[in-house]
Amino acid sequence: MMATVFKSEITTPSAEELIERARAMIPTLQARAKRATADHKVPDETIAEMKEAGFFRILQPKRWGGYEMNPNVFFDVLKLIAEGCMSTGWVYGVVGCHPYELGLFHDQAQVDVWGKDDSVLVSSSYQPVGKVEHADGGFYLSGRWGFSSGSQHCDWVLLGALVPPKAEGEAPDMRTFLVPRADYRIDETWDTFGLQGTGSHDIVVERAFVPDYRTHRAADGFLCTNPGQKENDGALFNLPWAQIFVRSVSSAALGGTRAAIKAAVKIANDRVSTNTGKASKTDPILMAAIARAHAQLLEMEATLASSFDAMMAKAERGQPLDMSERALNRYQSSTVVRRCAELVNDLMPLLGGRAIYMSSPIVQPWLDISAARAHVANDPNNMAADVVATLNGEAPSFLFL
Repeated sequence: MMATVFKSEITTPSAEELIERARAMIPTLQARAKRATADHKVPDETIAEMKEAGFFRILQPKRWGGYEMNPNVFFDVLKLIAEGCMSTGWVYGVVGCHPYELGLFHDQAQVDVWGKDDSVLVSSSYQPVGKVEHADGGFYLSGRWGFSSGSQHCDWVLLGALVPPKAEGEAPDMRTFLVPRADYRIDETWDTFGLQGTGSHDIVVERAFVPDYRTHRAADGFLCTNPGQKENDGALFNLPWAQIFVRSVSSAALGGTRAAIKAAVKIANDRVSTNTGKASKTDPILMAAIARAHAQLLEMEATLASSFDAMMAKAERGQPLDMSERALNRYQSSTVVRRCAELVNDLMPLLGGRAIYMSSPIVQPWLDISAARAHVANDPNNMAADVVATLNGEAPSFLFL
């Protein structure tokens, strides 16, 4: 018997409408930011409002009530949310990109998650740390995964693990396992100096059965041979999954940097040193640091947006991306957070005592951007060799491109 499938009656907003809705949320997000930090959780009402605004549907398949938009719309919304609260932007980036990956899974997995409610959210931890046992029709999965951002708001989780080979000499198979809330627990371990509001707690699974159709092979994501592309056959789903994901964990820093720049301008406009009597807005070194941060932020945004427009143009023509493009795009994304951190670090000592109070509007973005550097996808050293390999006409070694 076929499952009864629920589908929302959705009116698709324009990209401009979605972006303006995100911009309008900035003051509210700013007002809730301290609560998110203190509670180690994005407020429930914020998630509800982002759902109502349609933000989680931007990369969701149309057949499941989504909009299937150019990923640049998703990233523009992400940056604006992160400008209001970088923890909220980070959670949106991670959780909001999962409808894309779920659209690559076998159709039955999509029915399992969205069949009764196509607004259901999914968290993740792609660390390949799970223990996998082969079973009839699937696998038994066990383990503990860290860094599952926004997990308290989600009813499913995507977890990374290596499937051991059945035959000696074969390579293990990297997969993502889709697990329902009933089969895992959230261990509240998140206690950090930045991105506190992401609630990136541990996920614990104790030998849960996962059907084969609820797994996604990394090789399929790399080769763009995903089972879900049969039903979700729009151009969007021709993109390599990793190209979407890596931007989802770097783009929040762009919004956080914009918030830090605005905070620095405000401090500079108001501050006069009680020791020297000099106004900060007349300090050429501070002005140079603010101008440099503003200009380089715009350059990073323009580069990443141009890359995705080029990728979508190829996807719409049915053309695959060159490995050199994929390696370079992945590398450029990986540099964003560290560059943003350096720009904001340069501002901090030039703003005097105003910038050391926790109440200063520049402090939380500074801490959040610094914390975001720890994500493996935000370490450019992991991708440099593959960029050089493609320059030499060689194949890259990294599957997550």
